[in-house]
Amino acid sequence: MLIIPIKEGENIDRALKRYKRKFDKTGTKRQLQARKQFDKPSVLNRASFQKAQYIQRLRDRENV
Repeated sequence: MLIIPIKEGENIDRALKRYKRKFDKTGTKRQLQARKQFDKPSVLNRASFQKAQYIQRLRDRENV
């Protein structure tokens, strides 16, 4: 449960923005979406491999 203390005279929009930022950082929404649907291990492995390739390409371009 997220608790956002609201300061005296603080705008509610600013407090709501802090709440949204904190909610995004916890990764709750991403976790719920991942539980909603099953992904095969081979698909997960392929995605991690593609991510590693992408990062390696970025590093190679940076070093050139």
